[in-house]
Amino acid sequence: MSTPELTETPAVVAESDFARVRDIRFRTPGAIPEIFADRRRRPLVEGDGRLFIVAADHPARGALGVGTDPLAMASRYDLLRRLALALSRPGVDGVLGTPDILEDLAILGVLDGKVAVGSMNRGGLRGAAFEMDDRYTGYDIPSLVGARLDAGKLLVRVNLSDTATVRTLEETARVVSEAARSEIPIMLEPFMSEWRDDRVVNDLSTDAVITSVAIAAGLGNSSAYSWLKLPVVKDMARVMEAATLPTLLLGGDADGDPDETFASWEAALELPGVHGLVVGRTLLYPNDGNVVRAVDTAASLVHGR
Repeated sequence: MSTPELTETPAVVAESDFARVRDIRFRTPGAIPEIFADRRRRPLVEGDGRLFIVAADHPARGALGVGTDPLAMASRYDLLRRLALALSRPGVDGVLGTPDILEDLAILGVLDGKVAVGSMNRGGLRGAAFEMDDRYTGYDIPSLVGARLDAGKLLVRVNLSDTATVRTLEETARVVSEAARSEIPIMLEPFMSEWRDDRVVNDLSTDAVITSVAIAAGLGNSSAYSWLKLPVVKDMARVMEAATLPTLLLGGDADGDPDETFASWEAALELPGVHGLVVGRTLLYPNDGNVVRAVDTAASLVHGR
């Protein structure tokens, strides 16, 4: 299956906008911090207290595939068009990305008034022999503060048979503590994982997700600014009984039935402690190519119609 083309052409990004991105990166890179310094911010939580964030931090981990197309996210320009289109829709509160992507979006001027979440550990490259060693290769807490971002996000994969896990846990605990000292909300995305046929596979059983929640919530010398970012699994009511931390739901892969996916999100969004969605490929690369319809449907689930 090849990735469908966009069925809506976003007016928010023109070829001249991309030329400006390239020119600033080539001639005046010092302007990028100034753009972030001038970015119009909003409170992380406002209005109805719900959040809908579009995720785009997959490329930095070498995860460019969507469905059966292993390079669906290869074109940065196509990805930026899709992100700009999503951010232009009502009910989309912000975006999650690595520094390169957030900087492109900031130069394009589409981050004003939006929540910007910086992705931190992308070192566990997909398919690598060292994939479980999720080192911190993106934002750190000082750079999140310096860029005036609104939150950080990190991946916490726990493999009980892989000794690289303890390094990830120790470093993640340090980052969580530093985030609390800096009063930066930090979104922890935990999984119980295992090696299977030379691949890292996340256990999406209810019991495994509950176990991952317990481990992640206990990291750091304070959880005051810790949030959870959790997959939607079979018995989410039991999962949400495992923690009091603010929780956002993640979208997962885009190869499932869209109606079933939206129905599972809608049910989980009703649970106490669940405050919204963080979804990327499922909405940016929907099976029918209609990004607007996919994003608008998700926004209506989060914020109501």
